[in-house]
Amino acid sequence: MSHAVVIGGGIGGLTAALALQQRGWEVAVYERAPSLDPIGSGLTVAANALKALDVLGVGDAVRELSALKGEGGIRRQDGRWLIRTTEETAAARYGDSVVLLTRAALVDLLASRLAPGTLRLGTAVHSADPDTGRVATGAGEVTADLVVAADGIHSAIHHSLFPDHPGPLYSGVTSWRLLVPRDGLSCPASETWGRGRVFGVVPLADGLAYCYGTDTVPAGGRADDERSELLRLFGDWHDPIPRLLEAAEAGSVLRTDLYSLATPLPAFHRGRIALLGDAAHAMTPYLGQGACQAIEDAVVLAHLADRPDGLAAYTAARLPRTTTVVKASDSVCRITKLRNPLAVRLREAAMALGGRINPDLMLTTADEILSWRPPA
Repeated sequence: MSHAVVIGGGIGGLTAALALQQRGWEVAVYERAPSLDPIGSGLTVAANALKALDVLGVGDAVRELSALKGEGGIRRQDGRWLIRTTEETAAARYGDSVVLLTRAALVDLLASRLAPGTLRLGTAVHSADPDTGRVATGAGEVTADLVVAADGIHSAIHHSLFPDHPGPLYSGVTSWRLLVPRDGLSCPASETWGRGRVFGVVPLADGLAYCYGTDTVPAGGRADDERSELLRLFGDWHDPIPRLLEAAEAGSVLRTDLYSLATPLPAFHRGRIALLGDAAHAMTPYLGQGACQAIEDAVVLAHLADRPDGLAAYTAARLPRTTTVVKASDSVCRITKLRNPLAVRLREAAMALGGRINPDLMLTTADEILSWRPPA
C-alpha cells in the first residue's frame, strides 16, 4: 500500500487525505495545532467544489447545510441592487447553486470521514525532502511515497521548494469576519460595495449570519475593539448591516490582511512533494474560491497520484486553472478598492447597465470557474 503524508489539517489537507484514502492510500495528516478548531468564520462551497465533494461521497451532506434561498447579488451603500441573481437560476445553470456554511462544519464533516488514526494533532512538520520523501516531524521522521503540503498561505514547504519565488503579496486590503445571530432579520446573500470598502452578509443554518467587511488600508493594522471599528466604517450603511454589527459579541471579530500569490509558481510539485490549496495558489476571497480550489486540487491529485507521471500531470491540470482564478479574484479586488467618487459612480453605472442587458451577468462571468467537472 502506498503511503502519503499530508501536512496541514485544513480543508485542503483533509479533503486530500479523504480522497487518497478512498483510492487505497495509507494516509497520515500532521497538524501542528492541538485541535482542528478552524481559523475563520464562514466559507463558500460553490457548484464546482460540490461536484468534487460528490466524488468523495460528501456532497449531499454539505448541501444539507445550506440556508441560501431567493436572490442575492451586489448592492450600493444605500442598499440599492446593482446586479443580482437567484439561487434557482444558478442551480438550473450549473446543476448546483452554492452552499454557505461555517468553516468548522466543513472541517468536522471531512474529519469524521477519515479512517481512525489518520490525524496526528499537535505535531509540527519541520521539513520534507522532495527526493526521498523523508518528513521530519515533532514526533520523529517518517518516509512517504507522496507528501502533500497543505500548510497554508505562508507555507514553509512552498518556500523550501521554490526559495526564489516572491511568495504571497499584500493585496492592499484587510478583512474582518464574524458570525452573528440573525434574530429574524431579513438577510439576503449580498455584497455591498462602497468607496474602497465592501461588506458581505450571508445567511447560514441555525439562525446565523456570516458577515465580512474589507477596507483598503496598510497591512498590519489593528484596533483595540474591532467590532467598534466595523461600526465606525459601516454603521451608516443600509440595513441590516448596522443591526448585525450591533448584535455581534465583543471580541468575536477576526481581522486578517489579504494576500495572494500574484506571481504563479513554476510548478505545484517537486520530487515526491505536491503543493495544494493556499500553499500553491493563495488568492483573495472576492470570488469565494479559496476553499473550492483546494477541494478541486485534492480530488485531482488523488485521481492522478498513482500514475508514474502523476505529480507532473497534477501540475499540468491545476496550475493553469488556478492561475486564472487567482488573477480573476485579484481583478475584482482592484475594482472594489476604487475610492474616487467619479470612478465609483462609473463602476456602479456599468454594473447596473450590464445587469439590465444580461440578467444572468453574475453567472455568465463565472462560467469558466463554476462549470468545472472533476476527472472521471
